[in-house]
Amino acid sequence: MAQLPDGMKITWLGHATVLFETSGGKRILVDPWTTNNPACPDELKDVGRLDAIVVTHGHGDHTQDCVEVASSGGNPPVLAIIEVGTWLGNQGVQNVVGFNKGGTYEVEGVVKAHMTDARHSSSLPDGSYGGEPAGFVLEFPDGFRAYHAGDTCVFGDMALIGKLLKPDLALLPIGDHYTMGPASAAEAVRLLGVKAVIPIHFGTFPPLIGRPDDLRKEAADVDGLEVIDLKPGETLG
Repeated sequence: MAQLPDGMKITWLGHATVLFETSGGKRILVDPWTTNNPACPDELKDVGRLDAIVVTHGHGDHTQDCVEVASSGGNPPVLAIIEVGTWLGNQGVQNVVGFNKGGTYEVEGVVKAHMTDARHSSSLPDGSYGGEPAGFVLEFPDGFRAYHAGDTCVFGDMALIGKLLKPDLALLPIGDHYTMGPASAAEAVRLLGVKAVIPIHFGTFPPLIGRPDDLRKEAADVDGLEVIDLKPGETLG
């Protein structure tokens, strides 16, 4: 199993929603879709106290529950691209940090969030403009770096993400239809140069047909690659 820093945990809550718990006990949630997420186990829909929330883009299956999750989580900083951040603030999210691709925002003692490109679309639940989709390389205080790609197809500049930000682990969508499927995700692995991948954004709805075994087959040429097949609610670490 992939080697995480001592005390660190990564829990997949289904779809693109991922909870990171640092070795220092800090809790960071990416794409807070829990209450209305059919893949999220009932006992995890209330994620409790949070130290940061990160939102990759505006679609409802990433933002729909953000107001509730932020409020019940103690109103932590909510990091998002500026247009999504502005909209969330207008919905009642109290502690929004809007920034943009290429930028880094540090929640001191919790995480440095490096915002990267992603290739997708981004409207908000009410149909308004959601800026552009993003991914994030999350750099934790112990130096470990995890790349949450958000919803995206594969794109050549993932090689720059690998070169400049050097993620230790990637969380990649593999479902197909709305994002890249396993063959494209395998190419993303090659571009990034990572040796550990957690597949996400698959199985939630019937069109999301990609599966971790498909990724293993497509990336069989990548020496030492570990495809970590979590079920919704399961934890690595």
